[in-house]
Amino acid sequence: MNIRDHIKEKKLLCDGAFGTYFASLGTGIMPEKANIENREAVLNVHRAYIEKGAALIRTNTFESNRKSLNCSEEELIENISAAYDIAAEAAGDSVFIACDIGPGNEEDYYIIADTFIDKGADIILFETFPELDPIENVIRHIKKKAPHIFIITQFCINQHGYTNEGVSASRLMERANAMAEIDAMGFNCGIGPSHMLNVFKNLNISTDKFITALPNASYPSVIQDRMVFMDNINYYCEKMAEISEYADIIGGCCGTDPDYTGAIARTIDLNRAFSPHRYVAKDKAAEGKSSSHSNVFFANKKRGEKIIAVELDPPKEVSCESLMETANYLRKHNVDVITFADSPSGRTRADSVLMSIKVAQETGMNVMPHICCRDKNAIGISSQLLGAYINNIRNFLVITGDPVPSTSRDSIKGVFNFDSVRLMDYIGDMNSTMFQGDRVSYGGAINYARRNMDMEINRIKLKEKAGAEFFLTQPVYDDRDIDTLKSIKKEIGAKMLVGIMPLVSYTNALFIKNELAGINIPDNVIERFSPSMTREEAQKTGIEISAEIMDKVYPFADGFYFTIPFNRLSIAKELFRLMEKYKN
Repeated sequence: MNIRDHIKEKKLLCDGAFGTYFASLGTGIMPEKANIENREAVLNVHRAYIEKGAALIRTNTFESNRKSLNCSEEELIENISAAYDIAAEAAGDSVFIACDIGPGNEEDYYIIADTFIDKGADIILFETFPELDPIENVIRHIKKKAPHIFIITQFCINQHGYTNEGVSASRLMERANAMAEIDAMGFNCGIGPSHMLNVFKNLNISTDKFITALPNASYPSVIQDRMVFMDNINYYCEKMAEISEYADIIGGCCGTDPDYTGAIARTIDLNRAFSPHRYVAKDKAAEGKSSSHSNVFFANKKRGEKIIAVELDPPKEVSCESLMETANYLRKHNVDVITFADSPSGRTRADSVLMSIKVAQETGMNVMPHICCRDKNAIGISSQLLGAYINNIRNFLVITGDPVPSTSRDSIKGVFNFDSVRLMDYIGDMNSTMFQGDRVSYGGAINYARRNMDMEINRIKLKEKAGAEFFLTQPVYDDRDIDTLKSIKKEIGAKMLVGIMPLVSYTNALFIKNELAGINIPDNVIERFSPSMTREEAQKTGIEISAEIMDKVYPFADGFYFTIPFNRLSIAKELFRLMEKYKN
């Protein structure tokens, strides 16, 4: 009987963790190196799982790659071949063998897969992957070379149902379901059984593919440089019994050993025939669930009235008196949203979300923090978004972020788990899972200064596909850049707020022209300032230039994105004086 026929008749019990169990035996070597150095120990682990009832075992190759083994291609092939031969000896004719491939690099995936195919593999398992992209091509390669091979893909997610790359469980399953080459899909590692059960309960998917579920025993503690898992077999089996209602292939990951496998075999009824999966999350299936929308573009605006967003600079120090003075002034004017940059140019400022919360609470205004991908990993950004939501923040500007200044790169590292498009996808998933009753809105930036404008337009389209509902531009000064924005608006049609930032001095204009990437200031604008101008004269000139730009972009812009240099209240007042002319 092949694996497809088996699963159609009954659920398939997989083995438990090889690595953590092998380490607990005290062999003192890396599990995968034991394929060559301690063959008998590997064979005994496989046999222990089979004796406890495992009908499918995985080859001891999760970390068999050139980097982990520090080996050549020939040595890698030797390791993979040895691992398969050991598993085959243990399995005999009665147990299925899944040829295991863990995260590594794409070139190794082909070497490993081809080696398994040459050894006569019937099942290849990709496990603990954060997304499908790294293995999509090799999966197609396997099916083209050996169409009979049964391919399983398993993803590693956190307790909230997201991978470290910020992709939701539902999105992963949707993508895997759309690949005809994949036969079975599911989750392993990362979380314990209770959280994995919750992930299944919140899935929305309809599929004829087989589903896998291999959670960890629990969450580990580190004792003397070793991961130690709680011994919780009875609890684990209770949760696995519930998980088995959703999955066709069940087993264990980190912390599970042959005793866990034996307990599952004794306590869970595996003799249940396969039926297609139709998962509908309870809260999504509920009728009449409201979903409000807090986007600034859905406010009750008069026909043709421009949206006004104003950016204030979070302070570099502990005083925010100037910012709050300007914010309280803006409260009395027709401002749709106040927005806060997230440590622009890689230089520390007060947190954009915390400043947004303070201003919202003290002024009652609509606020929109920028969320930058540079400084936090996926966990940090998730926490930031949840905290913002709890504090009633419903609008975000999502940006990739400026790199860390070169002078600081020895001590400060950019994270960039996401770029802006991927973070938008992530927030979109949170809207579908966590924020259904009052979903958040988010927009992106338009880089009019990109040399390849086709690339920028494609980027904007990707952001729209990821859920971006509006776009803000950098401050614009050059007529050529205005023409570029006009053509982008014509082609894309997306909501666009054009950046307006008054220059405040000759020195300020030179600094922005020469040191801030993505902003073009032509020489004829610079020449309107002089080093001898007073502060009042320079500010007046800057306001005059802004007025001219506003007139040029007014016909196509959906609104203005005002940046107030140094949070100067006097500049805010002048900008709103300019807005008076557009009210008639």
